[in-house]
Amino acid sequence: MAMPQSAPYPARLEIDYPDRQLDRVSSFFRFIWIIPIALVLAALSSTGSWSYVNEAGETVTQSGGGIAGGLFLATAMMIIVRQKYPRWWFDFALELERFSTRVAAYFAFMDDGYPSTTDQQIVHLDLDYPDVEQDLNRWMPLVKWFLLIPHYIVLIFLFIGAVIAWFITWLAILFTGRYPRAIFDYFVGVGRWALRVYAYGFLLITDRYPPFSLQ
Repeated sequence: MAMPQSAPYPARLEIDYPDRQLDRVSSFFRFIWIIPIALVLAALSSTGSWSYVNEAGETVTQSGGGIAGGLFLATAMMIIVRQKYPRWWFDFALELERFSTRVAAYFAFMDDGYPSTTDQQIVHLDLDYPDVEQDLNRWMPLVKWFLLIPHYIVLIFLFIGAVIAWFITWLAILFTGRYPRAIFDYFVGVGRWALRVYAYGFLLITDRYPPFSLQ
């Protein structure tokens, strides 16, 4: 059954605006402070690799697809073959996405609090667990990546804008201690857009095409 278009999208993101003075010292050194938690996130979602020597005596290195890639392939196969989406896979993907978003929000100066591996803090991210037999077409995982090409193009430009906005925000906080509200809303909007694309094309929780919107 198709979801009514007036219903909230199955992937949602809200971030609390820091309506206060932000720590200038923490912001100045943010690209250094973030390294430990970024390494934790990288270790959690790393691709992994292994090497071996082939018959010609050459060393060959191969890489795996990482947790996210493996979860996508496994989920796609389960939906196509058995029309099931194991709940514990979904719960893991949800918590990993929440954690990575908290790290991203910290890097974007949205909070002075160090990213937690468990508490939601200022980030409120929710995904709806799908009823596979009722809500998902079992063959859609084969084509969703292709259908998202227009979104990929738009997101490239949005991310370029985010890089410029990050630098402007850094300067604004250093000089005023305040976060420009317009830039904050832009960052959150880009995060929402990317989350909906990821939920549709790679987490596979919905067949409802992501809207072209920052809201």
